[in-house]
Amino acid sequence: MAPRSRPWREAATVLLAAGGGAGGASPRGCDYRVLLLRRSPRSAFMPSAHVFPGGVADAADFSPEWWTVLPGPAPLCGLRPKRGPRAPLFAAERPELGQALPGDLAFRLCAIRETFEEAGLLLLAEPDQAQAAIEAFSSSEGPAPCVLPPERLPLPGPELAEWRRRVQRQPSLFLALCRRLGLVPNIWALSEWSNWLTPRALAGKGGRRYDTAFFLCCLAHAAPEHPHGAHEPDGDGEVTACQWSSPSEAFELFKSQDIWIAPPQFYELCRLGNFSTLHDLHTFGSERALEGCERWMPVVLVASDGQIHILPGDELYPEDPDLTGERKPVLTSNKKIEELMKGVKKLHRMVLRDPRNISVHVNIQQKYKHINPRLLDSKNGNGADCNSKL
Repeated sequence: MAPRSRPWREAATVLLAAGGGAGGASPRGCDYRVLLLRRSPRSAFMPSAHVFPGGVADAADFSPEWWTVLPGPAPLCGLRPKRGPRAPLFAAERPELGQALPGDLAFRLCAIRETFEEAGLLLLAEPDQAQAAIEAFSSSEGPAPCVLPPERLPLPGPELAEWRRRVQRQPSLFLALCRRLGLVPNIWALSEWSNWLTPRALAGKGGRRYDTAFFLCCLAHAAPEHPHGAHEPDGDGEVTACQWSSPSEAFELFKSQDIWIAPPQFYELCRLGNFSTLHDLHTFGSERALEGCERWMPVVLVASDGQIHILPGDELYPEDPDLTGERKPVLTSNKKIEELMKGVKKLHRMVLRDPRNISVHVNIQQKYKHINPRLLDSKNGNGADCNSKL
């Protein structure tokens, strides 16, 4: 979408968790795996990083034409309203798009579309499943885990792969694909998880900055290496590989430098370390999402031997953070990281001694009933309070 009076490109991503794996439950005590995609080394933003599926929102995600596909009453199509504050990403008006869908719907549609574009997975539902989800929401039961469409879709594999290429080139065609399949984007299976802003200091080539909605979606079946309906990403595209890993397995791959995970994704992966079962993760995510969502922008402090990414709630986080980066993109200090960590009572920060050596330090109470990250124990998959180096 064309930027308005701010420096960010609006985007959405999804923490996609699926039960089981190639060998069933993980031997490390976790019964689900999370989908990670490897970005192309030619990408202008986070090249070669392993990320959750997602991407930039398109005007087509806000199109009022979706009202002809989505069941349920406007404006939320059966989604439960939030009890707490909304992040500006969701609450903003978009007069330039006319009678646009509200952000609650549009960014879910963006996350679902991007998951199809990048991983070939269709987070769609049969119309009767969508209606059942709406009825469950109205009775306060909350969303059910997502069920992927049946393996035998109305389209053969090669034709669906062609649709995927067409949607990659023209996002508005995702609506036409849903009509062709007679299926509905399963917006009810996505729960708001977090909202991250890219600070100016981390914008990368071209100064790209993102205002990204993170959603959680749990798949209600034991998946093999790739759930049914997945198609391998194109080797020469934006995504070069995909893999399903438990949080602890992904952490171990990061520690051994087999993969690189950017700080926001690393933080969220460590939050998943609190949950050993898909059921517990789904229950927490769907209930917590009602409380609201806080927007976070790390404030980068460059020390003499690395960086500290300071997050809201930390005693060093400024009362008036420079969101645009016009005043000063980074803070600097001649002190070492250990000196800057001494005597701090309220911690909420990530320490980067180099891009592949990240530690999370947090001892504050999260807002909106969210949960602190946990140390990921590669031996048994259990977590420990994350107030020391990971």
